[in-house]
Amino acid sequence: MRTTTSKALFKQAQGLFPGGVNSPVRAFRAVGGMPLFIEKAKGSRLYDVDGNAFVDYVLSWGPMILGHAHPAVVKALKRAVDKGTSYGAPCPLEIELARMIKDFYPSIEKMRMVSSGTEATMSAIRAARGFTGRDMVIKFEGCYHGHADGLLVKAGSGATTFGVPDSPGVPKDYAKLTLTLPFNDADAFRAAMRRDGKRIACVIVEPVVGNIGCVMPALGFLDTLRAETSRSGTVLIFDEVMTGFRVSRGGAQEAFGITPDLTCLGKVIGGGLPVGAYGGRADIMEMIAPEGPVYQAGTLSGNPIAMTAGIETLKVLKKKSTYPAIEKTMQHLAEGLKDAAAKAGVATKFYRAGTMFCTYFTGVEVTDYATAKTADTARFGRFFMKMLEQGVYLAPSQFEAGFVSLAHGKADIDATVGAAYRAFRAVR
Repeated sequence: MRTTTSKALFKQAQGLFPGGVNSPVRAFRAVGGMPLFIEKAKGSRLYDVDGNAFVDYVLSWGPMILGHAHPAVVKALKRAVDKGTSYGAPCPLEIELARMIKDFYPSIEKMRMVSSGTEATMSAIRAARGFTGRDMVIKFEGCYHGHADGLLVKAGSGATTFGVPDSPGVPKDYAKLTLTLPFNDADAFRAAMRRDGKRIACVIVEPVVGNIGCVMPALGFLDTLRAETSRSGTVLIFDEVMTGFRVSRGGAQEAFGITPDLTCLGKVIGGGLPVGAYGGRADIMEMIAPEGPVYQAGTLSGNPIAMTAGIETLKVLKKKSTYPAIEKTMQHLAEGLKDAAAKAGVATKFYRAGTMFCTYFTGVEVTDYATAKTADTARFGRFFMKMLEQGVYLAPSQFEAGFVSLAHGKADIDATVGAAYRAFRAVR
């Protein structure tokens, strides 16, 4: 595999960006390699600057659920660009996308468009604090809700990869307002709520934890969150930036039958462009300026280009044939990866939630942050490089979910499973 051009570009980038990248996990440090620079993407494939092609299971960390450069999305974007890229004023496309989102997520009565998942979660927490008049927040170990101060506490994703669960630069007094509990520990949660419930503004959770791989909620855990928050008047926030449209067409809340008070979305609703949204109960969202006193604003929020990509993506997702097709692909991949590991004699644990998945190099059932950390990250790094050499692009971290798209076909999956068997054998 040629990497000459990527190496030269990375050397230049290291003089311009911290670590040579604009988001930490891209640096490949967790897998002992060097990042590849991508020239283009189409369908299920990435193509780097050295001419290598890869079957892509990162999919821009989730949003490319239709595959890269989907023809309908590209066509609509080309038309939209001719009309201008940003207005700084309302446009009809915002209304169209919002109505589509409400069709998928009935719990969202009102919403606010933003430009990223971090912005969505940060703003939802502010809304909850403004609504309740309380300051404290409960989050769960390993759940990542963006890089806002107070949330980088055992946060998963890049923080887990680099072994820095508490980020320097976050004021200690501010972090004290965040109470962190083990995911899936219903007893610990009940105890915390019985003790401090009247001081807790909100509970925020990834209903399936995608930033330490793919950790499923235990039976009854999400029900406990709903029951206890309702009892204490605490706002329950589902961070569905990753799980939205992925765990099911209506996200984790549809799959598990739980109605949160607020929902945070991103990734898929942008169709590959920078978009996020938060919304839920009308009485909470009416606290947001200019309707209420809780201030939040964004110059590029609801911009026409991002709205266009989201609308075209959701149009395809509304088709009855879309989700069965992606689910079939995911099932094929899941069965193949589990079988490949077993035949190669490698102890792994595989989990999937809808169209997101993770293979952990451990023999322990992964149910929370602590058990996820039992995974052999060095072995994963070797496995990752063997897969890359065979043309399969996985997330460069043991603690990231993988994704499939509508563009992945049987040939992609068969090639991936064959590569995985050879890679598993090589790292035994």
